[in-house]
Amino acid sequence: MSLMRIQRIYDDLERHIAPNKVLVLYGPRQVGKTTILQSYLSGTRWRYRLEIGDDIHAQEIIGSHNLDWLTEYAEGYELIAIDEAQRIPNVGQGLKILVDNIPGIRIIVTGSSSFELSGQVGEPLTGRKKTLVLYPLSQFELRRQHSSFDLKKYLENHLIFGSYPEVLTARKRSEKIDLVTEIVGSYLLKDILELDRVKSSKILLDLLRLLAFQVGKEVSLRELATQLGIDYKTVARYIDLLEKSFVLYNLRGYSRNLRKEITKKSKYYFCDNGIRNGIISNFNALSRRDDIGALWENFLVSDRLKLQAYKPIHSNNYFWRTWDQKEIDFVEEREGKLYGFEFKWGTKKISPPREWLEAYPEGVFSVVDRDNYLDFLT
Repeated sequence: MSLMRIQRIYDDLERHIAPNKVLVLYGPRQVGKTTILQSYLSGTRWRYRLEIGDDIHAQEIIGSHNLDWLTEYAEGYELIAIDEAQRIPNVGQGLKILVDNIPGIRIIVTGSSSFELSGQVGEPLTGRKKTLVLYPLSQFELRRQHSSFDLKKYLENHLIFGSYPEVLTARKRSEKIDLVTEIVGSYLLKDILELDRVKSSKILLDLLRLLAFQVGKEVSLRELATQLGIDYKTVARYIDLLEKSFVLYNLRGYSRNLRKEITKKSKYYFCDNGIRNGIISNFNALSRRDDIGALWENFLVSDRLKLQAYKPIHSNNYFWRTWDQKEIDFVEEREGKLYGFEFKWGTKKISPPREWLEAYPEGVFSVVDRDNYLDFLT
């Protein structure tokens, strides 16, 4: 199937912008935020000014927090757009002055995760912003343009190379590998390292490698700390940074009343399968792998999280396991109900654990396999 023209969930930014509000479009680097912004501006009816966060003049004016300068800067424009806005020092305060003082002004900014990490836009823009998070491409987005048959045909590619737009549209296998390797090497940890809170990218990559081999398994931070030769608190802080910069997702154990349930440890999933495989430099075909179960589980969790964000589905997410190894891979708690999902690459029929049925008789249980996974993800 041709994936050259892919419509994104936020292609229609118009319905999200409002006078005297800031629309923040943010997410991992390289997921297509700039493309969406440029596409929107090419057809907008508003008189707009586009800035790039790297521009020294824009940094000086917006970072100045000088009302006279900012008023003059915005004069004659109905819309101000700033791409890579995280590069402007204290950008949130400058945007607050604009929306509070220029009647009718609309503002769109794009940024990577350092917005979140540095707290640049949160507090200054309380009550003045709408935030949209853009992820690598989701099955939910692709299903709106492609048939189930075509998506299933392309499944192995998603499991191995992930869903970054450039990677997905690359024609050749070698090109996909180069692109994923470039994202891992040049972009993945950039926001964290730029903040100066982490001295060594080597330790971060070593931590990610350890986690990549434990996808779908419970992880002990103390064991990771011992393996890396650093202290437990540093591991916890690094993982927190990796979660905030859209590299990892943390799934905690669920328990309501059963003393046998495990709740202390977490499982960690990568926000993109390609990134996970790039970190361990394994792009082998599925027929030559012994980690298909982990790839399948990571793909389903990461894509379900995108669906939850985009639809939206408001849910608390967990895994469930007892001390005697009875488990359910993914549990959603929403609208007062529990939904348990077991992920299977094969299509063998399985029943819910007896302990689950006894502890949560009202809970729903489903198996997600290669036959029905698109129902779960779209």
